[in-house]
Amino acid sequence: MPRPQDPVLIGLAQSIQRSDDLADSIGPIEMMVDIARRAAEDAGPGAAALEAADTLGVVSLIGTRSKNPPDGVARELGIAPRRQVMTRVGGEMPLVLVNELAGKIAQGESEVALVLGANPLASMMRARKEGIELDWLGTGEGEPELMGTTEPGTHPRENQHGLAMPPHIYPILEHALRGRRGLDPKAHAANLGALMAPFTRVAAANPYSWFPTERSAEELITPTANNRMVGDPYTKYLNAVLYTDQAAGVLLASEAAADRLGVPEEKRVRWWGGAQANERAWFVSERPELGDAPAMRACAERTLDSAGIGIDDVGHMDLYSCFPVAVEMACEAFGVAEDDPRGLTTTGGLPYHGGPANNYTLHGLATVAERCRAEPGSVGLATGNGWYLTKHSANVWSTRSRPGDAPPRADTGEPIAGPEPIAVAEKPEGPGRIESYTVIYGRDGQPEFGVVLGRLHEGERRFIANLAGGPDALAAFAEGDALGREGRVEPGDERNLFHPN
Repeated sequence: MPRPQDPVLIGLAQSIQRSDDLADSIGPIEMMVDIARRAAEDAGPGAAALEAADTLGVVSLIGTRSKNPPDGVARELGIAPRRQVMTRVGGEMPLVLVNELAGKIAQGESEVALVLGANPLASMMRARKEGIELDWLGTGEGEPELMGTTEPGTHPRENQHGLAMPPHIYPILEHALRGRRGLDPKAHAANLGALMAPFTRVAAANPYSWFPTERSAEELITPTANNRMVGDPYTKYLNAVLYTDQAAGVLLASEAAADRLGVPEEKRVRWWGGAQANERAWFVSERPELGDAPAMRACAERTLDSAGIGIDDVGHMDLYSCFPVAVEMACEAFGVAEDDPRGLTTTGGLPYHGGPANNYTLHGLATVAERCRAEPGSVGLATGNGWYLTKHSANVWSTRSRPGDAPPRADTGEPIAGPEPIAVAEKPEGPGRIESYTVIYGRDGQPEFGVVLGRLHEGERRFIANLAGGPDALAAFAEGDALGREGRVEPGDERNLFHPN
């Protein structure tokens, strides 16, 4: 039976903005105000639920002049939550925020919490191209409470060699995973297509998807004029798309507050628990095993333990899917087959549903909750990832109460997991072998540069270097399987160079 203080999701909302005229586009504050009102209407009480909110959480956003977005939203809604919190950067942070606020409800420190996020990046990019200044709301005073870390996701040595953005770094992790699985590039590419094609099918049926188009496995992995290679082995169709106009939010409450507000039972989706964990080896270049994510496994174990269930009890999953390797790693961490008949996404994933900056996982959570409502008694799982398989989060939901006598909880144990970082040679010189690599392509489809992570034969120290040679040499390099390939690395003033044998 539900306990009066048990946390429950009572309202949810999502939106997508496709404006032919930029004058019709609204900014993130306005989008979140709309989402808040719609989530309250979804719960049933409407404005009464918003007025009861003692906590307002906002996911890190882009595109507002507001000094304090949570306060700006509160002012526009005409409410006065005593706690206003905003996350820092991270795709895992929406679920971290939800877990924290649900935990406060379970502890009796809060009764109603509103969690919102919005990022109209597509409109912003379009306005920039057209030289238009968008007049979006900038209300909000004071400073919000901030949640999360300011630690950058990349090391200066990685930036110097071109590993500064997700489309450049995730291919490194993908090739390393391929090596661990002992697959050649062709077989692995076929697996990537088979993995992600079902995501497009889900996105095609989702009214909130940015790209509601079903594609075949072969279409996803075949380079064409519309699907150029971005960072080997990923074509454009295998990359997350952040430039969307999307918003999502959820309304949380205690069972007692939901009763008081008159929320119908069929609207209630109960929080069973959650967890988070960060890789001890924070920077990719310092990870002992490039094709592994031990903190993700720790997060998976802690999440399921906190909910008192096993993965076989889960009926609906939304695994964070910025790039295929994130899905593959999550499947390993949770013990799920990549062709699991339950499906790996409820939204369609970041490449097809769209991944609006830091807020994707609120969309994942909202659709998981919708699935739980549609199948009363079923269990849903949402997961998140920040930086480069660096930060991990997850939580579990169901319309029924958590099994057992223990109240729902978030695992608040040691947040760091995995082995210690390894040393990376700053000025490597001598023979070495490749552990992982990628070749990055320009919009014209031509290779622009290559990056190698490997080990020096002397002392087995890790090195990072750019591939020597021009476009033809890079293209030839990418055509084969370079894992384990021997060569020689030489130091440079700013960049190291690797000359393959």
